[in-house]
Amino acid sequence: MTLPAQMPAAGALGHLVDEDPAALTFRVHRSAYRSAEVFQRERERIWAHTWLYLGHESELSRPGDFKTRSLGGRPLIFCRDSAGQIQVFLNACTHRGTILCRHPEGNSKFFQCFYHAWAFSNSGELAALPGDDAYADVEAFKERMRLRSVPRVQSHEGFVFVAFDPDVPDLMTHLGRAAHYMSLTAQIGADGLETLPGVQLYGVKGNWKLAVENAMDGYHFAPTHNTFVGYLRETGFAVTDDDQYAYDLGDGHGLLVLTGHNGRIGMVWEPRFGPQEKERTTAKRREMVDRLGAERAAEVADASRILFVFPNLLLFDLEALTIRQLEPVEAGRTDVRAWQLVEVGEPQVTRELRVRTMVSFVGPGGLATPDDIEAYEAVQRGIEATAGAADPRHDWSDMSRGMDNERLGNQGRSIDEGAMRSFWRHWAGLVDEPSPPETGSW
Repeated sequence: MTLPAQMPAAGALGHLVDEDPAALTFRVHRSAYRSAEVFQRERERIWAHTWLYLGHESELSRPGDFKTRSLGGRPLIFCRDSAGQIQVFLNACTHRGTILCRHPEGNSKFFQCFYHAWAFSNSGELAALPGDDAYADVEAFKERMRLRSVPRVQSHEGFVFVAFDPDVPDLMTHLGRAAHYMSLTAQIGADGLETLPGVQLYGVKGNWKLAVENAMDGYHFAPTHNTFVGYLRETGFAVTDDDQYAYDLGDGHGLLVLTGHNGRIGMVWEPRFGPQEKERTTAKRREMVDRLGAERAAEVADASRILFVFPNLLLFDLEALTIRQLEPVEAGRTDVRAWQLVEVGEPQVTRELRVRTMVSFVGPGGLATPDDIEAYEAVQRGIEATAGAADPRHDWSDMSRGMDNERLGNQGRSIDEGAMRSFWRHWAGLVDEPSPPETGSW
């Protein structure tokens, strides 16, 4: 499929996203979640032509470190070469296309193809070519057969992004206002942040956009996570819906700010963290004020945040710090990778508390994530069930909550659906088609 000469401008709504500002209604046709054709359009118009989050620089702490993972369906090698530079290559031997590196991670100066034993350095050169006397100008041939680098690689605050389109605008233009909130998280540690070894990897039987919706949806928190809410109240923390807001950061990025959500390790103490951590929190806040100033320290520390960077990065800056990456596999299936971020040099007892707290809530076996997975797998099953409904009104999902508040220009609340609407408006401008089907009336 080729791109149209002119795609709709961001916010232009076609037949899959239907907004009526006068009636204060916003709905999404459910084929957007289940259609293989829509999924292919997304691959071509989003994943092939925008910045994608790949990983954190701290995952590659030593020269020679490498990770393999897929983005937009493309297998990649993410490595630090022997000179210490970040490199990102297509994970395919330039000879016949064989997957080159078949290990998920490791440390090596070379990647050798098992098929014909071609070997490449971790900076991309073809270093060893068995039977090279079969090539007339072997040096020129080796230069042509270097590993294929991803066209664009840039980072912000240690977060590494790639783009398969060499003509995309620079990364900071793409991040826009989202870059500020990434910087807030990065300033938590006096010596920066680093990921812990290991990755949580799990598959979800649901469309990737449902994961975005779930993260940007404060409305579901109390009913879906009532076990966790009860646990917090039993430990002495008062959970409220006050001062919990949603922000449209532009270009599909979204933000929830949650001041009444729960405590934050090292910044906002709560009883379940224990008395020793209370003392450290007091000292940590003094350090942040001295380093950042009172106003900036308060902005970094006082509120929990869930940041979505279009299209595949979720940064959970809550009681602990978690990076989550979305990798759509097919219309009804998504792979999720998650890493724990920690302060460089923090006390071991605090790091252990941070990990325990993370796995108790946003980890794949915690009190929240299994609830969320069950919720959006249930949504996917319902979306499949309404396909071909006799009454076409039954095949739309409603996201109108809070539109009157939005119309009045008031600050959006996390329990409304404004952050979801901003995502869908941007998505529609990139993916949606202009000709509406027969949809029936409300």
